[in-house]
Amino acid sequence: MSSTKESLKEFKKLRIVTIGGGHGLSSLLRGLKKVTRNITAVVTVADNGGSSGALRRDMGILPPGDIRSCLTALADDEEFMTQVLQYRFSSASGVGQHNMGNLLLTALADITGSFEQGIHELASILAIRGKVTPSTLANINLAADIEVENDGVKTIEQVTGESQITETYGRILRCWIEPENVSANPEAIRAILNADLLLMGPGSLFTSILPNLLVPGIANAVAASSAKKLYICNLTSQPGETDNMDSADHFGIIQSYIPETELDGMVCNDFYPESLPSHINWCKICTEKDLEIRIIKGNLVDENYPWRHDPDKLTNVLIQGWEAMKEPPEEINTNG
Repeated sequence: MSSTKESLKEFKKLRIVTIGGGHGLSSLLRGLKKVTRNITAVVTVADNGGSSGALRRDMGILPPGDIRSCLTALADDEEFMTQVLQYRFSSASGVGQHNMGNLLLTALADITGSFEQGIHELASILAIRGKVTPSTLANINLAADIEVENDGVKTIEQVTGESQITETYGRILRCWIEPENVSANPEAIRAILNADLLLMGPGSLFTSILPNLLVPGIANAVAASSAKKLYICNLTSQPGETDNMDSADHFGIIQSYIPETELDGMVCNDFYPESLPSHINWCKICTEKDLEIRIIKGNLVDENYPWRHDPDKLTNVLIQGWEAMKEPPEEINTNG
C-alpha cells in the first residue's frame, strides 16, 4: 500500500460526486474541500418546510435551503459567510422567517431568470471549492407510506411533504416523489457519469438521500457510472425515520431503491462514546459477512456533537479507504 502522502495525492485527482442534503452532506463537503476542489454535490430539492418551503410557495422557486447550506460549506471563508448567510432578520419584519442566504439565492435566481444560474452566481460570490447542483430542476414533493401506532392499533398513513414526513412518528414503509416521472438535472447526470468516486450520504436516509435517487435519471446514471460507489452510513438513528436501524438496515434500504446498482462499500463508524441524548441510539456496525459488502470503518464522531460526522475524520477515512479498496475485498479498519 502506498504512503499517506501518495494516497492523498491520488485522492486529490479523483472526480468526486456526493449525493444527499441537509447537515450530513454539508459536513462531508466541509472536510473534502480541505483536500480537493474536484467535488460536485448533487442536492435534493424536495424540502417543503421552514424558510425554504415558504419561499417555494410564495415565490415559485425551488427550495434553496439545502443548496445554500452546501454552498456555504464549500465557501473559501466559511466561518464568516456562514454568519452572513444564516443571518435572520427580526421576526417583526416582513422577512423575519427567512435567513439571508435563502433570500440572496432567491434574488439571484430572479435576476438571472434561472435557479440554476442563481446557484452559479452565488457560488462565484462565495468562491466555493467545488460545484453544487440540484438533482432535478422540477418542482417535486416527497411522499411516504408510514405505519403509525395509536393505542396499540397500527394503521398506514400516506403523507405528502418532506416536513410532514419527519413530523409523522412511525415506521416509513416506502417513499416516492410526486410527480414520479420528472427529468433529472443534466448537470447532475454529467457529473455522476464522469465521477471516479460516488458518495451517497451521510444524511437523513429517507428525506435527504432517497429523494435524489428517486429521480429516475439520477438512479439510472448511478447505475451506469463506472465510479466506485460508497454509502456513508449515519452515526445514529433518527427519531421517526430510522429508529432502531443498524448499518445493515440502512444499507438494505439504499440498495432496495437502486436495485440495478452494485455498491462497492459502506463507510461506518465504530466508535461509540456514551454521550448521546436519550432519544437517539448508535447505528451499530455490522460485519462484512452479514452484509456481503466491503466495510470501511473508523472513528467518525464529532466530539462536540457525537451524533454528527466529524468532517476531517470522515475525509481521512475516505482517503485511506480509497487506497485500501485496491486490495481484495475485506473489512477495512482505518484506526491503525
